[in-house]
Amino acid sequence: MKSLFNICLFSCVMLGLFSCGNKDKDFKNFLNNKEVTYPGLVGKIHAKSGNLRAALVWNPSPDPSISKYVIYWNNKADSITLTSTNHNTTDSITAVIPGLNEYIYSFTIYSYDAKGNRSIPLDINNVKVYGPIYQSGLLNRTYDAANPFSVSDNGNIRLNFLPRDTSVVNIGTDIKYTNRNGAEVVKQLKPDSLGITLTDYKSGAPVQFRSSYVPIKNSIDTFYVANYGTFPAISGIAQCSKSLFKENKLSGDAGTYEGQTSVSKLWDGSVGPQGYPNIFHSDGDHGMPHTITFDMGKVYKKLTSIEETGRNCCNNPDQFEIWGIANISGAETSLSPHDSGWSAEMVAKGWTLLKDIQRTDDGQQAQKYDFGTVPPVRYIRVRIKHVTTNDGNYSNMGEMTFWNDVLN
Repeated sequence: MKSLFNICLFSCVMLGLFSCGNKDKDFKNFLNNKEVTYPGLVGKIHAKSGNLRAALVWNPSPDPSISKYVIYWNNKADSITLTSTNHNTTDSITAVIPGLNEYIYSFTIYSYDAKGNRSIPLDINNVKVYGPIYQSGLLNRTYDAANPFSVSDNGNIRLNFLPRDTSVVNIGTDIKYTNRNGAEVVKQLKPDSLGITLTDYKSGAPVQFRSSYVPIKNSIDTFYVANYGTFPAISGIAQCSKSLFKENKLSGDAGTYEGQTSVSKLWDGSVGPQGYPNIFHSDGDHGMPHTITFDMGKVYKKLTSIEETGRNCCNNPDQFEIWGIANISGAETSLSPHDSGWSAEMVAKGWTLLKDIQRTDDGQQAQKYDFGTVPPVRYIRVRIKHVTTNDGNYSNMGEMTFWNDVLN
């Protein structure tokens, strides 16, 4: 029995040695007598979407043997190669992959050393690439149709917009217009802003706007709406500030019926026909025609129109003239408004007839009249020639409002 055990043990040992020797030889044959080397992997790789392209960004491998990186896609039918010279893991390498379709891609990246050894594959999946389909769904920011713009006294234009659509990533809206020097200007409305002020806008010039977006926040490309939107026509017409108005009685002007019915009632901000005593009421001592004069507080370069509202019953002017002048120094007239030479003297003193108005109604409701081309004006003189009741002495008015073009 002992002899039989020794024979079996010897046979097993010899069989094991023979078996190991064959496996080692087979492994070397499989590797072609070469040692397998795997270059180091890149770190923190991530993708950025773009417009028919994408970018892969990573930290380089610290392996100094790496000489290049190869990125494959479309089942390795397409690839790009980047030479590697940087092994600082705190830096980043960006590979932009162009010529893609609007689609979801998977990429595989390998590190290679100079001997042709490559790393194990590193896959980056679900990389979405955007293009014309995405762009076709983009819309410009919406302006505030109820109040598209406002005009300040100093000629600045404020363009008003509605809040942005938060379902997409708006990064701005370009505002394109012509400035007062005739040059095209582009300014940007910020995403969270509801308006933008133009300080140099040229009156009458078109204003266009176009919004821009990124599909996701780290996108490498900005997408613009295909076409510009057009802002509503902008007028620089603004109401003259009544807070600056004040009485400025000249020689020959009519007085007022009592203190409560002063000329200043014409700019107290009342709306619609007013009743006594919230009106201007002449004193009755000056007959027809008679005049009143007031100061608008500053020179307006281009008055455009006037609106006049009457009393709610009677003695409303239906024939009256509006005169204007920029500087009243030396502009007083000596003739009575009744005199046939009064108009000629006004012109000689520098006054301009802005409008000769004739109403055909009862004179109560607000009526607006355009001036046309007029010189700069600060002082207004109203010559009332006739009233609806044919009264020869008294005239009544409720309110006067003036407009000017602040952009000229």
